[in-house]
Amino acid sequence: MDVKQLKALVTVAEVGSVTRAAELLHLVQPAVTRQIRTLEEELGVALFQRTRQGMRPTEAGGIMVDRARRALNELERARAEVQPSPGEVTGIVTVGLLESTSDLLAEPLVSAVGAAHPGVELRLMTGYSGHLQQWLDDGDLDLTLLYNLDSSPSLNARPLVRERLWAVAPAAAGLRADRPVAFTDVAARPLVMPAAGHALRTLIDAAAARSGSAMDIAVQTNAMRVQKQLVLAGHGWTVLPGVGIAEDVANGTLSAAPLCEPDVWRSIVLGTPRYGRVPPAVEVVAGELVRRVKAAVAQGRWPSARLHASDGPGAAA
Repeated sequence: MDVKQLKALVTVAEVGSVTRAAELLHLVQPAVTRQIRTLEEELGVALFQRTRQGMRPTEAGGIMVDRARRALNELERARAEVQPSPGEVTGIVTVGLLESTSDLLAEPLVSAVGAAHPGVELRLMTGYSGHLQQWLDDGDLDLTLLYNLDSSPSLNARPLVRERLWAVAPAAAGLRADRPVAFTDVAARPLVMPAAGHALRTLIDAAAARSGSAMDIAVQTNAMRVQKQLVLAGHGWTVLPGVGIAEDVANGTLSAAPLCEPDVWRSIVLGTPRYGRVPPAVEVVAGELVRRVKAAVAQGRWPSARLHASDGPGAAA
């Protein structure tokens, strides 16, 4: 198999059509069909199902598409790294951001990297901590923010920030940052909660157990945006990290207060692969991300966050 065949495979899988793939690849349709057929003959398996809805990867095809996409990404990265301008860091870096931190960090990170390292191409992915960790383990991310995680055999975890969880309610509830709310008071209300198994839900369940509270869960969702929408619509209160609701509180659409009795905290870490060579582009982006985190905390834009001791004022990035 060759690179052209892999590109054809991935493109057909992404668009679901040989005709459309041929247009994107600037080839004639029979050429793309021939590349797919040659791959199938070499592997001895069907890679696509031909349906009325288009070309759908078979189980074997899905495996090949996943591996081919990674191989093509690695070749693209290698090309960027070995053809640098003199004295310039170049390359492609894929960064994972927790959904709750993306509004705070994504644009400042892009601006900082663009200004200091214009030869670096950033690719940002957002998700929950469990998903981001899996993507890092699979090689789809170069570095990522995670929470409540220690270093493991597969990754290094650099502690950055501890932040408190907040009770979140409609603006009319009048919750205030200077008046913490007891967990038992929150648990007695209908709650919009993260879905069971979500890392944030695990923290909340542990707090409920410590306080002896039985939560009145009205609805569960795996999307922070949906949590906030349902609270705004009056379906209940919720619990979220301060960074995820800072803008909503500032513009008056929601009200929030830190949890107490017990306090509930999460720790944000920078996760990187434990093994393999770290390209210079990844190193400079990691440094910029750490600086953006520090700046957000220092400027008060990350509510109730505390820098880890090693990343406090004066600590090296």
